[in-house]
Amino acid sequence: MNFELNEDRRMLADALGRFLSEQYPPEVRNRVAYGDQGYSPDVYGKLAEIGAIGALLPEEQGGFGGEGADIALVFETLGSHLVAGPVLGALLVGRALVLAGSDAQQQRLAGLIDGSVLAAFAHDEPANHYELERVATTARRDGDGWVLHGAKAVVPFGDQAQLLLVSARTAGDVGDAQGISLFLVPGDAPGVKTRGYGRIDGGHAAEVSFENVRLDADALLGGEGEGFALLERIVGYGLLALSAESLGAMERAKADTLEYLRTRRQFGVPIGSFQALQHRMADLLLEVEQARSAVINAAAAIDEGDRIAREKALSAAKYSVGKIGTLVAEETIQLHGGIGMTWELPLAHYAKRLVMIDHQLGDMDHHLARWMALRD
Repeated sequence: MNFELNEDRRMLADALGRFLSEQYPPEVRNRVAYGDQGYSPDVYGKLAEIGAIGALLPEEQGGFGGEGADIALVFETLGSHLVAGPVLGALLVGRALVLAGSDAQQQRLAGLIDGSVLAAFAHDEPANHYELERVATTARRDGDGWVLHGAKAVVPFGDQAQLLLVSARTAGDVGDAQGISLFLVPGDAPGVKTRGYGRIDGGHAAEVSFENVRLDADALLGGEGEGFALLERIVGYGLLALSAESLGAMERAKADTLEYLRTRRQFGVPIGSFQALQHRMADLLLEVEQARSAVINAAAAIDEGDRIAREKALSAAKYSVGKIGTLVAEETIQLHGGIGMTWELPLAHYAKRLVMIDHQLGDMDHHLARWMALRD
């Protein structure tokens, strides 16, 4: 496997990294991530202008790439700068439109790519505990259209999104893989209610409820009752993105800790000269390299036609970054001593994000069990 970036990806990585280094330093990041909106519309617009969102989607649908390596590159860079924003929503909703959208529905991709439309993926419910097939929200036919009823929990930027991708049950019982459908719902549709809040690691999420929301027939994405396979595919893109974001955050936490060990002095020498600390840091470097290997493997498998091989690689990557990310958060804070958890130190915010990524789209326990349940 060739791990070298091609010219286009190298240019995107350089432009994105340079912009974030210059315009998104830690003090700016914390101000917007913990602010009223949880992100900066100006920064998000600039990310779209640079091509970071377009790189997540194929050229045939107006994007600039869309391969696993493109997605990993963008999210690793975002993770290394701890960017808070609705990029993950753009990826998940955009890939759903690419995979199953009609020509009319795919017209919405242009707004996602240029950053003028915010999108959110609304699937999790209070009782589903990461299980994709546990959907209690319902949609019933009403003439040519649909009526949507139910509630979704912890929807990233769900209080500000103009376009929601919502999973709902059109047949079967809660827990059945069959009978799930996906709908495109305007964020301001009558009956859609949101309660937004700031997340502990920065950014926003929302509780979203649907009270007899009336939808046109063209709101249905893909086949009626056949949404589980599509749901699994788009969540797979999310697993890759979050794994790469975690890797970027790990690399930055590692670099900051190495710099601290080189410059912090005790007994007249840098503390990095102490053998015990060298051993702990060496163990950490090996773990981060394992996480990188898992992310590369997932990026290569994301468009794999063999479902079992693809899903095992994605679950393996999410399990790996969950386990190793938590280790990196704990170890780097300890190696920084008493200052490791202070608000002013960027490391504390990287540690929070690393821990919270483990709880998005399934934690390490869930993905370990899922990996074992997948059969070749």
